[in-house]
Amino acid sequence: MPYASRTIGSLIDDVNRHYFLPAIQRPYVWSSAQVVALFDSLLKGYPISSFMFWAIEEETKAELRCYKFIENYVPDIMNEPTAAEGREITLVLDGQQRMTSLLIGLRGTFSEKAKGARHSNAAAWAAKTLFIDLLKDPDPQNADEEDSNDLGVTYGLAFYERRPPNNHRHHWFKVGSMLDYSTDERLEALIGKVKTEFHPGVSDWERRVAEDTLRRLHRVLWKDEGINFFTERNQSADRVLDIFVRANDGGSKLSKADLLMSMITSKWSNGSAREEIGRFVERINKGLSAPNKITRDLVLKACLVVCDYDVVYNVRNFTSEAIAKIEQNCEPIKAAIENTFRLLNRHGLTGDNLGSLNAVLPLVYYIYNTPDFDFRGSSEFERVNAAAMHYWLLNSLLVSAFVGHSDQTIATARTTIRDHLRVARDFPSQKLFEAMAKGGRLSRIDERTIEELLEMQYGKPRTFVALSLLYPGIDWSGSSWHVDHIIPQADAQKNVLRGRNIPEHQIHDILGAVNSLGNLQLLRGDENIEKGALPFRSWITGRRVDFYKQHMIPDRLDLCDVLRLPEFVREREKLIRKRLLELLGPVPA
Repeated sequence: MPYASRTIGSLIDDVNRHYFLPAIQRPYVWSSAQVVALFDSLLKGYPISSFMFWAIEEETKAELRCYKFIENYVPDIMNEPTAAEGREITLVLDGQQRMTSLLIGLRGTFSEKAKGARHSNAAAWAAKTLFIDLLKDPDPQNADEEDSNDLGVTYGLAFYERRPPNNHRHHWFKVGSMLDYSTDERLEALIGKVKTEFHPGVSDWERRVAEDTLRRLHRVLWKDEGINFFTERNQSADRVLDIFVRANDGGSKLSKADLLMSMITSKWSNGSAREEIGRFVERINKGLSAPNKITRDLVLKACLVVCDYDVVYNVRNFTSEAIAKIEQNCEPIKAAIENTFRLLNRHGLTGDNLGSLNAVLPLVYYIYNTPDFDFRGSSEFERVNAAAMHYWLLNSLLVSAFVGHSDQTIATARTTIRDHLRVARDFPSQKLFEAMAKGGRLSRIDERTIEELLEMQYGKPRTFVALSLLYPGIDWSGSSWHVDHIIPQADAQKNVLRGRNIPEHQIHDILGAVNSLGNLQLLRGDENIEKGALPFRSWITGRRVDFYKQHMIPDRLDLCDVLRLPEFVREREKLIRKRLLELLGPVPA
């Protein structure tokens, strides 16, 4: 459908009768000065950008909440919900701030606090109406210095609690009164009436300015089709969400989560879903033992997963029934997500190295459905199954099992866990590997992927994950773990090597090996500090025999030298392959 247009006067008559706001609306945030600037732009003939509407059909109304535009603004006011049934409804997707400002300026009020008064003092607030000084010359060349305005406003527009007194310098007209003068005949009668009300000291030139301003205001409201709009008629809420995001991209960046949160909040019976989930995300990201990087999208998708709804993250799946069930189970859902990330953090997985948030959702589902356990290791069941979950997740992350078509993978994992929990309580790692393999999705490292792991480099998130898999018996509790260069990176600097008169081709080989997985290990933070404080030769020769075995270090100290780093890496890669092949056996009990 092409763009259409209509007059402001005809549009305002339909606001809150035909035009409403969807649940994805944001709060009204304009100041009174911005409202004044909008009307000044209109009087100057400036465009105010196009609007985007959504025509709602009967079958769509049942799943939507509609809200009225604010007509009389007061701070912290919320848009009033309204019923959609029984009338033709068009929702405003883009243009809320402008349309609300037009409504306030023409038909409503803007409440402002007296300077210096307390915000909590109700008597300090006054509801003000928009007036225009008809004697004010809008030509900026004739403006007094005291009339200068940062927004370039030159028409005599201002909000007042009551009409200011008229005199030989000012004659005030309520802007919204022009809505009563839609025809040319009524306009002429208005102009004649206003002329009789002028102060005797008003000059003929000022009278012409006043008449021109009245005619200009009438033209803006009733002649010019200043509202240019596009009407979307597709009833897909997801399409409309995408349109809304793109339409608002030039202002405050909106995400799908922003819009879904607005819609969910509108159907949330107690408090605000937006605030509750926002606080929870902040807690998980900053309030646990390690920093995380979860999003509201993850929380909302987790809600669909644990409540056994379609896992596809779209508006259609957040029905009124689904939102009610999510709210009813909100606390258990949050507990499951928190316990999942506590488990991951205890195993060294944080926002910096986790890689895939979707891969966490099957763990959330399992923990949600085993509410008697928090998997902090206080029982043998928890210890064993925490290790099983960790092992399964590491494999899934390393083979990117949840990259691309992740919804199908999540659904398969959920079904497998759900079916298993009907007969047992343990985490079904092996069944998950098998179910995903049947669906054509690799979720476990095999001999083909080992070589890809060996190509991983220092500083990449998946490198920590790969190293974690190589230490199946590690005690993760109570310590932070560092990815450490076995042969120190400082010894393999180009300038250091050149200072030792090493040939360039050998330097090239050393630099190519220093950051490879074959030269990396996991060390506790305190051990890493100790290592850095000693010469490398002293440190490596002081390690116990079991240290070499745990870290897969070749039992040849002659290789533990920067000059033999490429050979050291090749020998250590053999030991890494051996351990990985051992891990490809049955899932550890």
